[in-house]
Amino acid sequence: MSAFVLSIHRKNTLFQVAKHLICRRQIKILVAIIRYPLLFTFAQLMSNSKVRVRFAPSPTGGLHLGGVRTVLYNYLFARHHGGDFVLRIEDTDQSRFVAGAEEYIMQCLDWCGIQPDESPLKPGAYGPYRQSERKPMYAQYAHQLVEQGNAYIAFDTPEDLESMREKYKSEHHNAQYDSRTRAFMRNSLTLSKEAVDTLLANNTPHVIRIKMPVNETLVFTDMIRGEVSFETNLVDDKVLLKADGMPTYHLAVVVDDYLMKISHAFRGEEWLPSAPVHLLLWKYLGWEAVMPQWAHLPLILKPDGNGKLSKRDGERLGFPVFAMDWTDPRTNEATTGFRERGFLPEAFTNMLAMLGWNSGLEQEIFTMEELVQHFSIERVHKGGAKFDYEKAKWFNHQYIQKTDNVRLAELIQPFIADKNVAIEPSKLATVIGLVKERLHLLSEFWDQAGFFFVRPESIDNSAIQAKWTDTTKQFFVLLAEKFAATADWSHDNIELVFNEAVAEAGIKKGEAMLPLRVMLVGGKFGPGVFAIAEQIGKEETVRRIENAIQLLTNS
Repeated sequence: MSAFVLSIHRKNTLFQVAKHLICRRQIKILVAIIRYPLLFTFAQLMSNSKVRVRFAPSPTGGLHLGGVRTVLYNYLFARHHGGDFVLRIEDTDQSRFVAGAEEYIMQCLDWCGIQPDESPLKPGAYGPYRQSERKPMYAQYAHQLVEQGNAYIAFDTPEDLESMREKYKSEHHNAQYDSRTRAFMRNSLTLSKEAVDTLLANNTPHVIRIKMPVNETLVFTDMIRGEVSFETNLVDDKVLLKADGMPTYHLAVVVDDYLMKISHAFRGEEWLPSAPVHLLLWKYLGWEAVMPQWAHLPLILKPDGNGKLSKRDGERLGFPVFAMDWTDPRTNEATTGFRERGFLPEAFTNMLAMLGWNSGLEQEIFTMEELVQHFSIERVHKGGAKFDYEKAKWFNHQYIQKTDNVRLAELIQPFIADKNVAIEPSKLATVIGLVKERLHLLSEFWDQAGFFFVRPESIDNSAIQAKWTDTTKQFFVLLAEKFAATADWSHDNIELVFNEAVAEAGIKKGEAMLPLRVMLVGGKFGPGVFAIAEQIGKEETVRRIENAIQLLTNS
């Protein structure tokens, strides 16, 4: 019974257990559990370890929206199952380390409303949470693998490796350090023990490589893709421990996931080729029974579906691919983020959740709480998801409409900070309420509403001049006089005065509305004319009408 309990690790419903057993043709055990419910209760209790997931980025640059989606799926899965979400920094490759990248990653998660339960800033019982601070613990496992015969020490120089690749490459394949070529290289498999001991005693640079078995097929069940198999002959002997004593990703991810009791590991499908190495490490280190369940997430594709979405695609097509602005300190190259383009964090995360996952419901707008409630990793698509920037803006537009105007006023502040205009928060919130239905991005606010706070530098004469007559001019002279004499400057009373002026002048209301809009706004856009007049005030309304009359008369 214990083997069965271990094999179903962390599935805690009868349906999940049954599904697991059927996939493995364990029908007799399933029948026994159905006939004897106490067996299921026992199995459930024994296997009901707490869900623990992790996001483990490398601090090498900006956070791509694919990375944020991986964070989000981990977070939603953990919250759905009442588990823990861990942020672990994988900084073993010091040559690629970028100053400020770790802080940037944490700021991105904070903006998205994703708070880790454990992280470098919030240590828990399984720290440290930076791999560079865990360095001493990796070597023992690498040497354990060597002693077991599952790994070996390699002393090859860069020149040796280049020579091997050149010698054994074929017309269709590049040579790699694997079961076919390792016999011709300088390693502990080909050298005598005495030679190896001497090289080690002389501090000769060396690495430790996994020894991939020959002619084996490795199989695991992916939570998204089902059964996946690999031929070991096609996999090279990956380096596990580098010459500087730091582990590679392959060793570190397995050791850390084990020591941190990670129950489920979600990562991009580009990591699938590494799965056989990781499967063997879990097996060789004796931890196979508690290996996390894996799910390899589909790629986020270019809008045309032709390949993985990259930062260059965003630059070429005019949309962001990073969560937030990122400036590479090495090159000073700046990349725009979704936040700085004018996205609300709720809209960004909602959009990402739907980019490769289907709730099974007809709705598309989900709060974070609703995403947690409905999220299921089994409903993540196998195929890549095309990124559609117009759809992303649609999500943002929906959230702008439903967001409180006072909060929007706070979020819009960075987008008007350079306008050098003092705006009362209450007035800003009121104006936002008037124009928000026209906004897809917060950054569009000034273009849609700047005329509320600053008189337009010019007006669209062409929209008025074709029908500008002495009658029209006299109407607006009259209207300016009536407005100037109006004491009650409220929306309804402004409209009443306007209607009286129209009747007195004997013109059609429709013929006067468009010119008035252009006079106040500068163009043929904006919310209701009388709402605009109410907000800019009586004096400014009159001044803009008079200025327009003069401009049109002179032209």
